[in-house]
Amino acid sequence: MFSWLGTDDKRKDPEVFQTVSDGLKKLYRTKLLPLEEHYRFHEFHSPALEDADFDNKPMILLVGQYSTGKTTFIRYLLEQDFPGMRIGPEPTTDSFIAVMQGEVEGVIPGNALVVDPKKPFRKLNAFGNAFLNRFVCAQLPNPVLESISIIDTPGILSGEKQRISREQEEGGYSCRRRCQYGGYDFAAVLEWFAERVDRIILLFDAHKLDISDEFSEVIKALKNHEDKMRVVLNKADQIETQQLMRVYGALMWSLGKIVNTPEVIRVYIGSFWSHPLLIPDNRKLFEAEEQDLFRDIQSLPRNAALRKLNDLIKRARLAKVHAYIISSLKKEMPTVFGKDNKKKELVGSLGEIYARIEREHQISAGDFPNLKKMQEQLQGHDFNKFQPIKSKLLETVDDMLAHDIAHLMVMVRQEETQKPVQMVKGGAFEGTQNGPFGHGYGEGAGEGIDDADWVVSRDKPVYDEIFYTLSPVNGKVTGANAKKEMVRSKLPNTILGKIWKLADVDKDGMLDDEEFALANHLIKVKLEGHELPNELPCHLLPPSKRKLAD
Repeated sequence: MFSWLGTDDKRKDPEVFQTVSDGLKKLYRTKLLPLEEHYRFHEFHSPALEDADFDNKPMILLVGQYSTGKTTFIRYLLEQDFPGMRIGPEPTTDSFIAVMQGEVEGVIPGNALVVDPKKPFRKLNAFGNAFLNRFVCAQLPNPVLESISIIDTPGILSGEKQRISREQEEGGYSCRRRCQYGGYDFAAVLEWFAERVDRIILLFDAHKLDISDEFSEVIKALKNHEDKMRVVLNKADQIETQQLMRVYGALMWSLGKIVNTPEVIRVYIGSFWSHPLLIPDNRKLFEAEEQDLFRDIQSLPRNAALRKLNDLIKRARLAKVHAYIISSLKKEMPTVFGKDNKKKELVGSLGEIYARIEREHQISAGDFPNLKKMQEQLQGHDFNKFQPIKSKLLETVDDMLAHDIAHLMVMVRQEETQKPVQMVKGGAFEGTQNGPFGHGYGEGAGEGIDDADWVVSRDKPVYDEIFYTLSPVNGKVTGANAKKEMVRSKLPNTILGKIWKLADVDKDGMLDDEEFALANHLIKVKLEGHELPNELPCHLLPPSKRKLAD
């Protein structure tokens, strides 16, 4: 078994880890947590991690303005109601609801939830009763929740309610949030969840697309988690195709201004509820987008260990930078007189300190915490209580990043090969898996799958006319002659080569009239925008070759 972490000279017996989760917990407790505690990392950035953070199922965080369909989206995935669910055009969800698997259906209030060591929410008690009174866990038996958990969030306000809220407050963004959400920092709670979830889904309403200032600030608060973000343009069946194109363009333009990433966030277009489509013109588009989104969600359990490993690396890099910042501030502080003035001076010149640390330690600028936020936090701390640089703690974290993480990566790959394929099952994920309502059923290469007659025979007379112009010998055309006709499609050679391999059923290097018709049928399938199968489906086998296949 894996004993690579048992090489520390101070350990008497070698450590043995059965899973990646065990390795992550041990690495965090023994190598990263001491650095965080020494430099008060938890007071500035994020509470300490617990075992439940490494053991919990993948989580999905839903974020959006009110009436974008967040709660309905959850119900659509589960195909059943959940405790505490409220749906309406007005802001109905005023709480954070963690929808999780449970043997008995019921609701666990927030204050009870944060004392449960098996749940990954214990550190949320730092946000106080104002938040905990608006945080519940809805438990129910559902096959979807056996693999994932879903966090529903309050709808972010906009328009008139947003304006009134602003008139009532005097300070910055966090003050606005406390006013609107009853005494807790909404953005900070979202940031806490973003650090721990596997996927963040931003929902937008295609019928009334507007990104309020409040929503923009929330998205910016999720910075450094862009790799987890996906966007759903919901209720797209309520507008015509031309309008949908304009809405999609406007959404991409708005997101480009808010999310500063070189790559565009993946946007899924659809109507995620169980009602009939109001405008069914784009039904095929919605089906394809839904399947893409489902595949993304279904991959979360398989990639959960890798996500936790990646998040631990990001946390370690931030903790290192934080240690350099705190120790630099400590070093600059006078021992006796002028402490208050020096503190103001250091806070004001924090940007210069960032630049110096970046140069001295060869650290990327993207690893540094937000400058303004850090300056605000430093105002309330006594710099004399900060700790000077302790090289051993930093060297331990460097060793973890350089060696231990690489070994854990090997374990991740080994676990993936040893375990059966993990996918989210049940609910809406089962609705289109089998039968004629699966995506693409009866289309492309699947056309004619239920027909008694060979589907290629419909156009075979046309293909036969071309076949006999190619000078067949003994009822077959050579590869060279067939190529002259097939390249007229202007498809790349790689595609035509695959079509040839599928059509040459008897593998003799030539095509008879049925095989030639099949090749042209597959060319037609590809030209219509469908994918080719890896293996020839039974219903496409030429009638004369079916005994050969048997």
